[in-house]
Amino acid sequence: MKKNKFIVVEGLEGAGKTNASIYIKNILNKYNIKNIILVRQPGSTPIAEEIRKLIKNKFDSDELIKETELLLMYAARIQLVEKIIKPALKNGMWVISDRHDLSSIAYQGGGLGIKKKIISTLKHLFLKDFVPDLTIYLDVSPRIGLKRALNRNSLDLIECRNLDFFKKTRKFYLKNIALDKKIIKINANLDINTVNKNIAKKILNWLNK
Repeated sequence: MKKNKFIVVEGLEGAGKTNASIYIKNILNKYNIKNIILVRQPGSTPIAEEIRKLIKNKFDSDELIKETELLLMYAARIQLVEKIIKPALKNGMWVISDRHDLSSIAYQGGGLGIKKKIISTLKHLFLKDFVPDLTIYLDVSPRIGLKRALNRNSLDLIECRNLDFFKKTRKFYLKNIALDKKIIKINANLDINTVNKNIAKKILNWLNK
């Protein structure tokens, strides 16, 4: 049996992160790994959920500037890591997170144009060497992802950004996953059954290493 791990699911809006997180949990359950928690970023603690609302909601009389967005993302992330993720891992739990630090590199770095050095500094200051054991990156084209998101519900502040923003974000995702051997790329443009089969194959290979 593998020692408990921290698994992250990444991708653009509409990539299928929520489905993938639940599906990975079910795969682990079949291998008698039952002590699993699912979290999302930003969110999953009372404070982090309030920060999520600030980031996602539109304000008629104010506009969230990119630096504020980045700092709010890290505030929520630090709260979740310190209050839930680290304690869970210490107690032998497996943790599956919908997004983590790579999202800030891609969204606030790639999409909004904040220098990677600034984001890296925040990561070093507050997360230090805390990194996922495995990241599943669901690669979806911006057009397909946003169409799925629109069909799912009304778009939030981030989802309402233009196509160029998401193209830049995806470009940064692809650039950074190529540098990390702990990241597995999955083609998320395919139908959900095919995506699930591909996820299962990769997870089982990883478990058996």
